[in-house]
Amino acid sequence: MRRTPPSLHLPAGAAADGPYAVRVDPVSAGWEYSALRVLVLAPGESHSFASGDSEWVVLPLAGACSVRVDGDVIELLGRESVFDGATDFAYAPRDTHVRISSGAGGRFALAGARCERPLPARYGSAPEVPVEARGSGNRARQVRNFASADAFACDRLIAVEVVTPGGNWSSYPPHKHDEHRPGAESVLEEIYYYEIAGPRGLAYQRISPSRPGGAELLAEIRDGDTVLVPDGWHGPSIAQPGHDLYYLNVMAGPGAEREWKISFHPDHTEGYA
Repeated sequence: MRRTPPSLHLPAGAAADGPYAVRVDPVSAGWEYSALRVLVLAPGESHSFASGDSEWVVLPLAGACSVRVDGDVIELLGRESVFDGATDFAYAPRDTHVRISSGAGGRFALAGARCERPLPARYGSAPEVPVEARGSGNRARQVRNFASADAFACDRLIAVEVVTPGGNWSSYPPHKHDEHRPGAESVLEEIYYYEIAGPRGLAYQRISPSRPGGAELLAEIRDGDTVLVPDGWHGPSIAQPGHDLYYLNVMAGPGAEREWKISFHPDHTEGYA
């Protein structure tokens, strides 16, 4: 059952909770599956949590860390920033105890999804992340498909990173995934988490309704903001000239198949998403 979230746009700090700069779970988002946490650790700090009924990918945004999943230890080299290329990552299944430790400190995204199957804890290497150049001209961007449906095995979670050069549009044409249409469209709840290169950078995010009373948003985005997409046409995401735009997409839904099937807005079919 889908409920209306309190807000689709969560400015930096609005969803903070303890060590988490961002904490979005199905209850706070008003939906059933998708979750995101952004963990901030000072040098030498550790943080533990129970995975519960969800699977999690630990993705370094800035810094390196050690991830212990019950008895397994996964060392992540990480990266200096999200603009420095793909990173390695760790998968933690449901019903486990997870401890994240960082000698030098850093920021780490925890992309999560409520799920049923307990898969093995695993390491994902940076060189094996499929990196896609999508679009052309002022719609060009880079997609890092580290946990896309065809790149890394999860039960329900789908997660990718997108880097849009300053001045470009991405998530274009506007598209949606809020109806179950076999082979054509899958139902997926989606979270966008943004970082912007350089001081005083900004971006814009649009969501338009796909049905009466559906989700609608036009927001000025700043570094560290989060946007929830329960339904509707989402896009474009517009990067300010001179400021590259990063966003992490976290998706999950009720479908029997883990797949990203989308429909393009009929008024904007001349581009490539």
